Amino acid sequence: MRKKGNRDMNMRTRLINFPGIFKMKKDKEKATEAFYMASQWKLMWRKLKRHKLACISVFILLLLYLQALFAQFIAPQGLTSYDSKYINCPPVKIHWFDKEGEFRFRPFVYGLKTERHPETLRKIFTIDTETKYPVKFFVRGEEYKFLGLIKTDLHLFGVDSPGKLFLFGTDNMGRDLFSRILLGSQISLTIPLAGILLSFILGILIGGISGYFGGVVDSIIQRIIEILRCFPTLPLWMTLSAAIPPQIPVVQVYLYITIILSFIEWTGLARVVRSKFLSLRNEDYVMAAKIAGLSDFK
Repeated sequence: MRKKGNRDMNMRTRLINFPGIFKMKKDKEKATEAFYMASQWKLMWRKLKRHKLACISVFILLLLYLQALFAQFIAPQGLTSYDSKYINCPPVKIHWFDKEGEFRFRPFVYGLKTERHPETLRKIFTIDTETKYPVKFFVRGEEYKFLGLIKTDLHLFGVDSPGKLFLFGTDNMGRDLFSRILLGSQISLTIPLAGILLSFILGILIGGISGYFGGVVDSIIQRIIEILRCFPTLPLWMTLSAAIPPQIPVVQVYLYITIILSFIEWTGLARVVRSKFLSLRNEDYVMAAKIAGLSDFK
């Protein structure tokens, strides 16, 4: 009797929950169908969203490129600005509490004064707690061209003269390190990207041709790759820097050398792509496409 009662109870529970079970099964079938019908880009995006470290890396990378794009607006000083009075100045701290311990809604920096060390006689910087300079947003400073188009002198933040705001300190010429790092990122984040993009295109194109066609074409390309991989990097850098005319600006020299080296650095990626094509060209869907009359390019 107990077994029969338990069996009846289980049947009632299944009947009550049947619509929910049917809906879950239907949703699962839809998800499975959407997965198999999804494009390659959707599959890549789904995999990227599940990879937390990759998402964090993409966010940081986008943040770095945004600050490089608006570096002249964010930087308090220009690339050539300097002050010989503040050579090797330590970082200036932004304060929210004054010397009495009272909280200030507007952050501020104290003034700087120079003294001589009693033993070494070296110039040292000390904080002048009697003078305060509030940190302001959208202040006027050195002129520049915003995004290379609009001429303006508006900067994101700064302090009124004679106050100084050196977030990372200064170098041995009195130049603000924070501003120079921001402005230098425009070069270090863009020129290597162009070189990598060029190597990426060459590696995929030449490696794909080598792996797909094989035979004599593959042998010739692989021998060229072996010759290019024999060039030592450091002597090549020195040769290229000596071959470029000296009157060309340093940034352009860096761009030219990066582009030239990208014509050599594609070899590693080409071999990886070649190995993939060697395995994929024998797949059934490739044979079916050939039978259907598709060209090699398609």
